[in-house]
Amino acid sequence: MRAAVGVGPRRAAGPRVWVAAVFLLPALVVLGALVVYPIGFSVYRSLFDASGNGFVGLGNYGAVFSDEAIRTALRNTVVWVVVAPAVSTALGLVFAVLTERVRWGTAFKLVVFMPMAISMLAAGIIFRLVYDQDPQRGVANAVWVAVHDTFAKPAPFPGAKPRPGADLRPSGGGSFSTRSVARVGASVNLPLVAVRPSDVRGARQAVVARPRPGKVTGTAWLDFTRGGGGRPNVIDPGERALAGLTVQAVRGGRVVASAVTGADGTYVLPAEAAGAQLRLPAADFAAAYNGVDWLGPALVTPAIIGSYVWMWAGFAMVLIAAGLAGVERELLEAARVDGAGEWQVFRRITVPLLAPVLVVVLVTLMINVLKIFDLVYVIAPGSSLRSANVLALQLFQSSFGTDVDEGLGSAIAVFLLVLVAPVMYVNLRRIRKERRR
Repeated sequence: MRAAVGVGPRRAAGPRVWVAAVFLLPALVVLGALVVYPIGFSVYRSLFDASGNGFVGLGNYGAVFSDEAIRTALRNTVVWVVVAPAVSTALGLVFAVLTERVRWGTAFKLVVFMPMAISMLAAGIIFRLVYDQDPQRGVANAVWVAVHDTFAKPAPFPGAKPRPGADLRPSGGGSFSTRSVARVGASVNLPLVAVRPSDVRGARQAVVARPRPGKVTGTAWLDFTRGGGGRPNVIDPGERALAGLTVQAVRGGRVVASAVTGADGTYVLPAEAAGAQLRLPAADFAAAYNGVDWLGPALVTPAIIGSYVWMWAGFAMVLIAAGLAGVERELLEAARVDGAGEWQVFRRITVPLLAPVLVVVLVTLMINVLKIFDLVYVIAPGSSLRSANVLALQLFQSSFGTDVDEGLGSAIAVFLLVLVAPVMYVNLRRIRKERRR
């Protein structure tokens, strides 16, 4: 009887193991074909040269740390891992907490989460246009230029220069000065060319300045007649006035008087201008401010990280909001009753209670960032691609680019796996702890 009792369970366990193995076998085959075999082959291939015939041992791994392009990619990857997940998680936390206090919180969450529905390729194309250098196309520079021009008045006639043969000559720093000195009761004309048509659209006809006793007068105008026929250094019919130019009287390197040209191009200087040279400062002709070179070598990585945060802050917000919904409101209310302010409640209660969720979001984004490729490849222009390079992009370039070296590409892939492994280990430990609870 005892033997029968003891043998029965063992016999019953046998079929169960086989049934489980049969059901698991397809998944194990797929896992082996898509994960285990590629990892093993990558490790093996990383030990050979570009041709695959010469054994180089750990030489490819040495190249990972000695090649300048790969070291740049490694530095940028570190920046990505440190900055992008932290900023996305922090914004997600702020959005999740704030949306609990507004009526339209659900609509706000929908808007913030919506970029997750866009592919990385589409987001890259969008932000390539957002960061365009031309303010007429790039939204970022359009806003930046508008703010800049609000506080710093743009030059009235960027790129303009004196008419050849006129009394004006370059005087350094982009300014122009007269060769002769001004005299009281005389007019000093200032003919200019190379003015953009858009800068004189709607400008009035230039007029000859009338001499005034005890004053220095003159006219600044566009000395150009459409269709030809105009006379140089003479105000002809149809020639436009240049309004808003600053005219300075300079004596001994010091500005003794200044005036601004009116709508008809004329200006009037006081008697102090007598005996001084007239100067048109560089501020009259400075090139228009075109904003920031977002995709230049200095800012391309932060700019691309900004596009990533735009996409993934909504993901962080949704996960954190789900965790926040499980926080006991009695704890928050008890803290407020005890006199804690909102910042204290947020820092001392809300954040510690959300710590497990924040770790999940942070780890998930770190793994995601280590694989970032498409955003960098699409957004960074060719001139800045080396400065924006990351390990995943370098892996693609080394394995499938113009200088194909599958041995080096495999070494980079193995190195990326080594970087991901600790993060995955932390995530698995967290999952096991959650199951034990």
